[in-house]
Amino acid sequence: MTATNPDCGRLFRDLDWALTPLGPMEEWGVELKTLTNVMLGSLQPMLMVWGPSQITLYNDGYAAMCGNRHPYAFGKPFHDLWHDIWDQVDPIITAAYNGHGTAMDDIQFTMHRNGYPEETHFAFSYTPVRDPWGTVLGMFCACNEITAQVAMARKERTQRERFMQVFELNPGGIAMLVGPDHTFDYANEQYYAMIGVGREIIGKTVAEAVSEVVRQGFIKILDDVYFTGEPFIAKNLPVELNRGPEGEMQTRLIDLVYQPMRGENGSVTGILVQAQDVTQLRAEEERQTLLSHELGHRLKNQLAMVQAIASQTLRTAPDIATARKRLSDRIAVLSDAHDVILEGGRGSSTVRQLVGQMTALHDDVAKPRISTSGPDLRIGSRPSLSLSLILHELATNAVKHGALSLATGRIDLKWRVGGLQRDRFELEWIESGVPCIVAPASNGSGMRLISAGLNGTSDSSVNIEYGPEGIRCFITADLETFQKEH
Repeated sequence: MTATNPDCGRLFRDLDWALTPLGPMEEWGVELKTLTNVMLGSLQPMLMVWGPSQITLYNDGYAAMCGNRHPYAFGKPFHDLWHDIWDQVDPIITAAYNGHGTAMDDIQFTMHRNGYPEETHFAFSYTPVRDPWGTVLGMFCACNEITAQVAMARKERTQRERFMQVFELNPGGIAMLVGPDHTFDYANEQYYAMIGVGREIIGKTVAEAVSEVVRQGFIKILDDVYFTGEPFIAKNLPVELNRGPEGEMQTRLIDLVYQPMRGENGSVTGILVQAQDVTQLRAEEERQTLLSHELGHRLKNQLAMVQAIASQTLRTAPDIATARKRLSDRIAVLSDAHDVILEGGRGSSTVRQLVGQMTALHDDVAKPRISTSGPDLRIGSRPSLSLSLILHELATNAVKHGALSLATGRIDLKWRVGGLQRDRFELEWIESGVPCIVAPASNGSGMRLISAGLNGTSDSSVNIEYGPEGIRCFITADLETFQKEH
């Protein structure tokens, strides 16, 4: 007998078989001699278990799988070799001795063949060996250890699962297209959300699954990427997609990348699609740009208003102390009006808030003399600034010369929605309990401010009457522009 590997071949030649249950080699049957020659001459790992004592013979390929139990296990009972996994091996070897073969592509064992537990995997077949009369003499096994291959496949599977997880967690849409006809092989949830939830696209071509993009030229773009290997990148690309529940088309702005995917030989096998719906983002950026421009415009307007207030106050005040007090009060009201706008949100200030500011500054909480009534009407930003200043001027004049200058004086402040079409804002300021007030020969800065009406409204008018008990001021404006955010 010969062997290509001298190790197990040497063991076979040196072992005194007469001392084993198999007996002297020259007394072996033809089956054992033939299979031993086949086994020792093979490069594939092979094992033989022979006789009632299940004596173990194997070649060099199998010896490598025995770990540090080789060479002790050679010529010993099979149980001595695999005692640590015998609960799994025993049913298989018993079946073979009962005449039933077993084949497995992957069986897992936890072995201690090198002195520590390790997960192992094997592909094998156990084949019963019979004599001419059908009696089972032993078992012949051809096998391969596939532990490394299983570990590699598991690693690749783990990596793929991680890639898939990355794709699923990606905030943008990702899809994989394969072949020259651009068939969907994968798409994450964000991609489905972008093209319209409910579509069945896997296994279909782009032309079939998202047919509306054909007339928009996207198939040609995909063809160019596939056949040239050059990526396609576009920002803010308008795409019409059938996303509506009733089949209506929607135009979306998409940041898009078509990246060619290559096989082992370097040829393009598919296209990786990365798409981000930036419609809302671009709308928000545009809105922020408009807000920035609006903020700059309003700042210029308010600086001009402060300049006008200062000029009028300094020009008409009798002394520095009075001018300082008037200017301070007017700027404070202007600041409070801005606070109401900021706190209430864009265009959501109300007349009641502005009236409350004025009464808090000029009325006596313990003995209120200003009665107010009216709906909680929303008012636009520009009219709210004007109304705040007008109310302040009326209250200041009342403190100095009118109803609030005497203990008996009262003010009735009312506002409402009026007009024949109920399309007008109307406000009345009625003073009572004061001596007759004569109209001044000329208007001061405060009266001019009041008479200017509500800034930012159309068809605004102010009517001031000097009656027997005090001033009556009637202000009206178009309701739509009164509430419009400029």
